[in-house]
Amino acid sequence: MTYSVVLMGTPQFAVPILEALIADDQYDVKAVVTQPDRPQGRKHILTPSPVKLTALAHELPVLQPEKISGSDEMQQIITLNPDFIVTAAFGQFLPTKLLEAAKIAAVNTHASLLPKYRGGAPVHYAIMNGDTETGVSIMYMVKKMDAGDVIDVVKVPITKQDNVGTMFDKLSLVGRDLLLATLPKIAIGDISPVKQNDDDVSFSPNIPHHMQNLNFATETAQKIDWHVRGLYPTHPAYVQVAGQRVKLTKVTPLDETTDQVAGHVVESTKKQLKIAAADQTVVSIDRLQPAGKSEMAVAAYLNGAGSQLQAGYLWAEEPINE
Repeated sequence: MTYSVVLMGTPQFAVPILEALIADDQYDVKAVVTQPDRPQGRKHILTPSPVKLTALAHELPVLQPEKISGSDEMQQIITLNPDFIVTAAFGQFLPTKLLEAAKIAAVNTHASLLPKYRGGAPVHYAIMNGDTETGVSIMYMVKKMDAGDVIDVVKVPITKQDNVGTMFDKLSLVGRDLLLATLPKIAIGDISPVKQNDDDVSFSPNIPHHMQNLNFATETAQKIDWHVRGLYPTHPAYVQVAGQRVKLTKVTPLDETTDQVAGHVVESTKKQLKIAAADQTVVSIDRLQPAGKSEMAVAAYLNGAGSQLQAGYLWAEEPINE
């Protein structure tokens, strides 16, 4: 039997899922729904989403409503009356009328172990909070955000080397495999959905701009590491250095302490820059991106702008309120 599907997704996370549905003869993708093209980069070039690019490459119909509720695109989906509506990081709430258009089910592939981290940035918060694992949940969709009954889950470890980018790569493949294993079971009723426990719910709202600002005076070296990895590469964390914004893309918490005041240089060599953090901890700056320049290893930075750094120099300044 072939099941008709409408796929709704936007970022790279959803691409392996879309490609798998296209490649599997068991499914017929009738349309792909994604966010409108958005300006990106310094020149603000209007750029299609990864999901749109994939859909166009396979000559699939693409719908891009600014707001799905009440839109012409919503009516098109309802008219299609697909067996499944599948979402994967789409980025909008779906009205009940739309969810009910699915003949079998409307399901979501969510990158967390629900009910933990409902919302738009579950991977970011899992890493920033120092979690040792996350995962993917397949759930029924309801009008309330990520609140439907959970059909199946897979857990995935978070290593000390992982950042948002590497975890998204892992979770997108796990989500793809879990979804393809789950849809046929949903179709024949071979599932045992679990209602989410409201007492265990936590949220992961989209990353606000101020959250990118690191504070060495209040964050230990370990928390700075979590903070940097939990935002890279989608929302790089930054510090103020001599009044200029410097993005940190890789750091290492060190097993040593210091009497230097937080934010000051503990040690600077040709290849290593150590900065004091909260509670006398020390963090090594491994990769960074000075204002107006490309990302670089710390050795390149120290050979240039950082060549005059000495122990005791105030490097990471107090965050500026924005």
